[in-house]
Amino acid sequence: MQDLPRLYIDPSELADFVPSGTLEMTGAQARYLGTVLRREVGAEVLLFNARDGEWRASIAHVRKDRGSFALLTQVRAAEPVSGPVLVFALLKRDATDLVVRMGTELGVQRFIPVTTERTNASRVNMERLEAIAIEAAEQCERLDVPQFEEPCRLADLLGRWPQDRRLLVAVERAAARGTGDAAAPAMADGDGLLIGPEGGLSDAEVAMILARPFALGVTLGTRILRADTAVVAGLARFALTA
Repeated sequence: MQDLPRLYIDPSELADFVPSGTLEMTGAQARYLGTVLRREVGAEVLLFNARDGEWRASIAHVRKDRGSFALLTQVRAAEPVSGPVLVFALLKRDATDLVVRMGTELGVQRFIPVTTERTNASRVNMERLEAIAIEAAEQCERLDVPQFEEPCRLADLLGRWPQDRRLLVAVERAAARGTGDAAAPAMADGDGLLIGPEGGLSDAEVAMILARPFALGVTLGTRILRADTAVVAGLARFALTA
């Protein structure tokens, strides 16, 4: 089954999966299977979401931008959704795309884009980011697709952050600033990791964040990392789960 195409099925408007049930393809799925992969009726695929788990299915029909699946058997049961929250300063488009792709692969449950003093990106296409997350989930074999919140100001995010969830903050030059706990424990489900923009968080922002009782400054080492690299380093160090 590892060579079968793997496709996410949005459960929001569908009944639960059942053996011998049928599902309509999206136009994009029909084009991908019929035109790109040249799969024909009877070819098998894997369909998944967090509610129904993962199922073997076959192509019942496919033509141009329409088609349907015939459900066969469940191969993987649904699992509880868990993972960290990634709070990240918006970056230029390619870097933001990379953050979403790698964060999805590393188990991020929810993405919260924020604007900071040094944020140099003003727009974000949320539909594009959601599509990237779906593609990454299909590739990395997770069952759920991360959620996204609309971009907000860093100060607003801090004002509504749940008091019972920690927020780990990656601080550049932590030793010089007198912040950063290299021995910070692993993140619990629902805790957050905050990665700043290109150029880093300002001293005023670091002070504002760390004044909150739920915030904890952490260091990712002595080198100054690109923001997208810092996402991977931070998730791998504090949040990566089996």
